[in-house]
Amino acid sequence: MLKARTDAFIDANFQHETEFLAELVKVPSDNPPGDCAPIALRAKTLLEGLGFTVEAHAVPAGAVDAVGMKSVTNLIVRKKFGEGPVVALNAHGDVVPPGMGWSQDPYGAKIVDTPHGSAMYGRGVAVSKSDFATYAFALLALMDAEKNGVKLKGTVELHFTFDEEAGGDIGPHWLLEQKLSKPDYAIAAGFSYAAVTAHNGCLHLEVTVLGKQAHAAMPSTGHDALEAANGILSALYASREGLTKQKSKVKGIESPTLNVGLIAGGINTNVVPDRVTFRLDRRMIPEENPAQVESDTRVLIEAAAKSFPAFAPTCAVFCSRCRSPRKKASKKLLPRSRSTQNTN
Repeated sequence: MLKARTDAFIDANFQHETEFLAELVKVPSDNPPGDCAPIALRAKTLLEGLGFTVEAHAVPAGAVDAVGMKSVTNLIVRKKFGEGPVVALNAHGDVVPPGMGWSQDPYGAKIVDTPHGSAMYGRGVAVSKSDFATYAFALLALMDAEKNGVKLKGTVELHFTFDEEAGGDIGPHWLLEQKLSKPDYAIAAGFSYAAVTAHNGCLHLEVTVLGKQAHAAMPSTGHDALEAANGILSALYASREGLTKQKSKVKGIESPTLNVGLIAGGINTNVVPDRVTFRLDRRMIPEENPAQVESDTRVLIEAAAKSFPAFAPTCAVFCSRCRSPRKKASKKLLPRSRSTQNTN
């Protein structure tokens, strides 16, 4: 009876759910730069329009700044049906920047007919603003079923957070740390289309290579930071072959991965680069020790840097666990790290 009732409710309200999602997509929430208070405010307004009581928990500016973001306000919706366990459903409202190649406005939420059916275009349509809509209307369906005589137990909480692209420390972790929620079970949305109990972990490092600028007419008078960065990058890319040989015993998880997703540097075409910065993403399998992975990655970077003794590179990364920059002893590397486990 419950499934039939909830299915009927979702079908009857699908257009409304689609409109709800479109309104979220129309609010930019790119991370970086991570100015996510506006999307939280819009989501709160829309959820209240559905009849929910919404708690808004603004994260202090210092903690937000420590993970390289601008503003974060986490939302909680709670519905108690009776005595029983608390089940928290988490989804995130921040998205990666749209990049190039879009055929539609990434914030337009336009619905286009395709050979496979209608599809909405926009950042967050798949990950993870759509889950805001799914969770909200699923809870409405349960509430409708209860009103029509279906007996339910336990509590459902909706946790809408806004820092997944930065690691999750001031989103889900922060809600638990602040004791704003004490769920018995937690479910986070994903693409597996199945219930899973393990996930790969993630280590983010930002590497800054410092050189010495000089005029391009006399490059020997400077130290080319880009040349040194290229050597470090080559070592990192070469390490990926070894990662593919590590296999997880957890079904659905394969091997560790490494990706360099962002790079910046240089002054002008006719100037020897004095600074190059890049960020890497190292995914970990459950069998790996995050601290060891971080240590090994730093050793690899430092070893590559030794090929360029005149440069004195630095490895600078924020550690979101402690929410403040930290430094480790190293002659060539001054690290600040941001590493998290069980994030996507």
